[in-house]
Amino acid sequence: MSATLFENARLLDGETDAEGHVLVVDGTIREVSDKPIVAASARRVDLRGRTLMPGLIDAHVHVIASEVNLARHALLPDALVAFRAAKIMHGMLMRGFTTIRDLGGATQGLRAAREEGHFDAPRMVICGKAISSTGGHSDGRGRWDNRDTHWLEQRLGCLGRVADGVDAVRRACREEIKAGADYIKIMANGGVASPTDPIAFLGYSKDEIRAAVEEAAMAQTYVAAHLYTDEAIGRAVECGVHSLEHCNLIEEATARRAAEAGCIACPTLVTYQALKDEGASLGLPPESVAKIDTVRLRGLESLEKMRRAGLTMAFGTDLLGEMHRHQSEEFVIRGQVLPAAEVIRSTTTHAAKLLRMEGKIGTLAAGAFADLVVIDGDPLKDLALLTGQGKHLPMIMLGGRFVKG
Repeated sequence: MSATLFENARLLDGETDAEGHVLVVDGTIREVSDKPIVAASARRVDLRGRTLMPGLIDAHVHVIASEVNLARHALLPDALVAFRAAKIMHGMLMRGFTTIRDLGGATQGLRAAREEGHFDAPRMVICGKAISSTGGHSDGRGRWDNRDTHWLEQRLGCLGRVADGVDAVRRACREEIKAGADYIKIMANGGVASPTDPIAFLGYSKDEIRAAVEEAAMAQTYVAAHLYTDEAIGRAVECGVHSLEHCNLIEEATARRAAEAGCIACPTLVTYQALKDEGASLGLPPESVAKIDTVRLRGLESLEKMRRAGLTMAFGTDLLGEMHRHQSEEFVIRGQVLPAAEVIRSTTTHAAKLLRMEGKIGTLAAGAFADLVVIDGDPLKDLALLTGQGKHLPMIMLGGRFVKG
């Protein structure tokens, strides 16, 4: 039996903010108390003056995306993509992210390699390939490229797949679930990184969206949809989509309807600033660069609208290639318009709810995984303590094991 006792810590998880002690035994939290805990055989760690939080959760990542030009990335050898993904995920772990939800590309094989201990990485929730219509956000072919996409979709470096029509969407959903997907991801709006779809492009008919939702429900799970425009978000909510990704152009009335339907939004503002600053130099094609400001300039406003509407927001980043290093800057961006406590909840309790792992991650409670981060200082006073590639995080624990400190 291995045991660690964290003493005299400031405990912070989005619901709790108090002084206390936490006992970890064999990978899970055994006890949390505001009084001293007796554990004679435990390793004792005095955290006086420091904050103890559950491991951070990023609910929108692309771990296989090691290059910004996704069409070029799809041609890379699978082995190279896998080794790069391992390095990307290790970087996330060292920033304090102990659980991630991948929104297109990560496979059951990659997750199995992580679980077998071949590399240190966060826990993974995956959707397999994101599903798109022809010309949609997962179709990387240019206007003059009419090749069949099937051969490309088999490659690890390809984030998505194409399916047109209700029957094809159903089959794609079933194949992804068979391959290990925890939920379904569809592209229901145009996107920045794809070459032929304007942002306002409505990627799927309502019947196709409803087919994906029904297939997910039959598998006891949900659909996440790539969405920007208010029209696309409204259609998705109407059709039963649960996880609303990005939402930069949402209006407050639609956000209220989404909240009433029990949806959760996952904004990803840091990626648009990173794309604006670095995208072109890192290989983002000109047709994609031209679309960035359409969504970037409305990002902060969307957070305010969703908060006023009472729509729950999880933490997400959606970064590509070398821009993954900006992951933690999402905290500071959100902190410009949201209370720090709400930003903390987005990466703990709200994200855990979206991942359907309440009680296991995102909380300091008995029975939860011992995924923990120690912070030098108070992130409620300074969210920048969560940035800097983990330099303010002297200790990171994953499943009861110190991976740092």
